[in-house]
Amino acid sequence: MGSVRRVSSAEPSGTLLERVRKLLIKAEANGVSPAEAEALTEKAAALMAKYGIDRALLAAARPGTDRPGNRLIDVPNPWADVRAHLLAGVVTAMRCQCVLLPATGGKRVHVFGYQSDLERAEMLYTSLLVQMAHGLAATAVPAAARSVRAWRRSWLLGYTSAVITRVRAAEERAASDADSARHGQGPATELVLADRSLVVRRHCEEAYPVTRKLRITYSGNGYRSGYAEGERADIGGKRLRPGGRALTGGP
Repeated sequence: MGSVRRVSSAEPSGTLLERVRKLLIKAEANGVSPAEAEALTEKAAALMAKYGIDRALLAAARPGTDRPGNRLIDVPNPWADVRAHLLAGVVTAMRCQCVLLPATGGKRVHVFGYQSDLERAEMLYTSLLVQMAHGLAATAVPAAARSVRAWRRSWLLGYTSAVITRVRAAEERAASDADSARHGQGPATELVLADRSLVVRRHCEEAYPVTRKLRITYSGNGYRSGYAEGERADIGGKRLRPGGRALTGGP
């Protein structure tokens, strides 16, 4: 790829990630108001995305600082399919690939990506599970709902869709900001990220050469309410082996 300038930042990437952790802990706390959650949201999302871009650009110059890897993540019940959908959306937004595997008592997701992206994706996903549970518990199911379970499931999917949309937007902004700061030095951020995505996809395809897409549906009418809650959340896959299913990150 040729020479790449050394990544510079007002603070080390490790410090950025630690700030994200602290913001997510605050967002997970009981009693956080919607206004507080919204303020935490934008800050955490921006910092986490910046961390990802910083690590990607640094690895382009020094490959040993960030290597491709993979993780198996167990997704327990209840709502295992929705939780897996959330995980898929988060990891794909952060340029990873994921595969849904058969599991007893829930789901198992095999995630492929660079170590820095795997780390931040799993950290955000874990925090969002807590935030999502708090939001659902605090939301009353309308008396007119035909099925309480169906309404809650649709709420969860609405929440998930909103969060995934916001994570993708934060990642795109961070990449654009990095390009604006390059001043024509080194390869474009887009090319660096595209190269990383290609490496991740090849690793996933080597492990799971035969895949099919999986879409998730719902029947309740709580989607809009869940989506609104997901817009306030603090946000700081497509392959399978026979018997598994590929996850899609979209709604």
